[in-house]
Amino acid sequence: MSLLSQLSGTFVNVATVLLGTLLGLTLGGRLPERTQRTLLQTLSLAVLFIGLDMAGSVNRVSGGVVPGVILTLISLALGAVVGEALGIEDRLESLGERLRTRFRGGGRFTEGFVAASLLFCVGPMTVIGGLQNGLTGDSSTYVLKSVLDGIAGLALAGVYGLGVGFSALTVLVVQGGISLAAGAFAASLLGGADPAVLKTNPYVLLITGAGGLVIIGISWNLMLAGLGFDDRRVRVGSLLPALAVAPLLLWLASRLSG
Repeated sequence: MSLLSQLSGTFVNVATVLLGTLLGLTLGGRLPERTQRTLLQTLSLAVLFIGLDMAGSVNRVSGGVVPGVILTLISLALGAVVGEALGIEDRLESLGERLRTRFRGGGRFTEGFVAASLLFCVGPMTVIGGLQNGLTGDSSTYVLKSVLDGIAGLALAGVYGLGVGFSALTVLVVQGGISLAAGAFAASLLGGADPAVLKTNPYVLLITGAGGLVIIGISWNLMLAGLGFDDRRVRVGSLLPALAVAPLLLWLASRLSG
């Protein structure tokens, strides 16, 4: 399978994020500030729904006698410790600031870059779509995700500005990396690229649940931004290691219970 086939969905997703950002920048400046805030609050509610739906996946997983919700909470706690130790949130903000300075972005460039990067790359469609695209060349999941991301990008860019568009770089690196890595080892680890199989795999379910709670944090931050309380946001970037810790805990709990 060609490299282009493996990355086709990622390229579509990058294009829709850029298009959504362009439309948001064009239309957003023409809307009153009150309308922009209301749109941001509306987006936060939609993101909250997505996060809650994803978080429910933990109820379908257990590591032996350990319920999935316990594994998820421990994963988030350990992930937060690791994330703060590594300074992930600060590094993301620093990257956003460097991009803002380099490309002379104004306003809330860094906040938009971080929020959009996390929103577009944390979720089951990112993982499942990457495995499908990388293993079989099927980009259908990423195409669907692209439509959703394009709409979200439009809404975010209207409020945060140009920084949202630079999240396309994050999408390219994360989704492209998953797709390319999939061909090397994902089939043997997760039982193939069949969407039905992937969606019921306990490791994917636990990652989905942990990702859902992270996305709820993003929703909270969006709502606070819409209300003008940005200083009380959740440091969502520091929770990202939980997505790697969760499957390790599931594996360990399953082995100890067995």
